Amino acid sequence: LLVIPTPRNERRTLTNILNEDLIKRAVLYRLHPCHRLDRETSGLIIYAKGKSIQKKMMQEFKQKRVKKKYIAFVQGPLSKKQGEIKNSIEGLSAITKYKVIEKRKDFSVVEVQPLTGRTNQIRIHFKQIGHPILGETKFAFRRDFKIKAKRLCLHAKNLEFIHPIRKKMVFFSCELPSGMKELLERNQPIRLSPT
Repeated sequence: LLVIPTPRNERRTLTNILNEDLIKRAVLYRLHPCHRLDRETSGLIIYAKGKSIQKKMMQEFKQKRVKKKYIAFVQGPLSKKQGEIKNSIEGLSAITKYKVIEKRKDFSVVEVQPLTGRTNQIRIHFKQIGHPILGETKFAFRRDFKIKAKRLCLHAKNLEFIHPIRKKMVFFSCELPSGMKELLERNQPIRLSPT
């Protein structure tokens, strides 16, 4: 799902679905997204109860005080077990940290932390280094992949930030969706050698 409508004014968005549900339940506040995920990316997203809280949370994102971690399944084995991708995107600096968690026969399971927030940053960066995300159709051709995935294998797994009102650290985690779990079950891990 899209988080918010695009210029084509699509009505079936996550924000509309959530707010329509609140109306049906006679809840007085409305939810406002504090960030976005690509349509094909699963996982956690933060909504605020009202515009003033949304502005505070968006400021936290702008100040890079929200830590986001993703899980991505990328084509092939990466040459380094961890690293940073520092390739600009549309002329703007972009930095993505990664760490290989597991190696499978024809793909790697990677924990990813974008340090900047460019549109499609993770997808573009892994394509640029020759390891596109499984199921990628926007920045790579599906026919070029050894492993076929029915969906983009990119999942927003963790979010950590200081709550803008309570001023306490909060941490959220979301398990992998069934399609990504099934892909892992069908492809057994390869042992990584100690560093």
